[in-house]
Amino acid sequence: MKILVLLLLLITNLNESNHTIHNDGWISLFDAKTLSGWKVGENATTFSVENGTISVHGPTAHLFYDGEVANHNFKNFEFKADVMTRPGANSGIYFHTAFQQAGWPQKGYEAQVNNSHTDWRRTGSLYGIQDVKETYVKDDEWFTEYIKVEGKHILIKINDKTMVDYTEPANLSRPADMSERKLSSGTFALQGHDPNSQVYYKNIMVKVLPD
Repeated sequence: MKILVLLLLLITNLNESNHTIHNDGWISLFDAKTLSGWKVGENATTFSVENGTISVHGPTAHLFYDGEVANHNFKNFEFKADVMTRPGANSGIYFHTAFQQAGWPQKGYEAQVNNSHTDWRRTGSLYGIQDVKETYVKDDEWFTEYIKVEGKHILIKINDKTMVDYTEPANLSRPADMSERKLSSGTFALQGHDPNSQVYYKNIMVKVLPD
């Protein structure tokens, strides 16, 4: 009964906000109208809302989810977003990360978004950890990027095709410049990589899983 009451309170609070809750447990993180619930540090103009999407185009910047869902602190979850890249674009979806005013996010992992940029790590890579060399989706076409974290397990899919199936080792050891590339908990962030990259995101959704 206590769990049911808490669930009903969560649903009521979210329904009163800009989040859409679906019957299958998915919760929208983007209202397709504003950047409410999202926070960016330097170069904020890199992100804008365009035709119901988050448009990413400008100097290096990162847009962090800072809203009400799970108090923007996710541990076990499923995440999905529809993404479209323009030719030569690079971007990424960070998870288990934390807000930074500037620079590349140090905490958490990045799921790569890149179909034709000069960086060889392609869409669906767990950046720098388990990389994908092949290109499975095209620029100028919408695709769905899916991330699941449960315990020490990370799954990344593109259009339902598994790109990464990774289990973080118990004796994890990273180089000093990647010391925070590990699972813990945190929020999501969308990457604006460089002024020549243009990427669009829509239908950004999360499903919170039990700890």
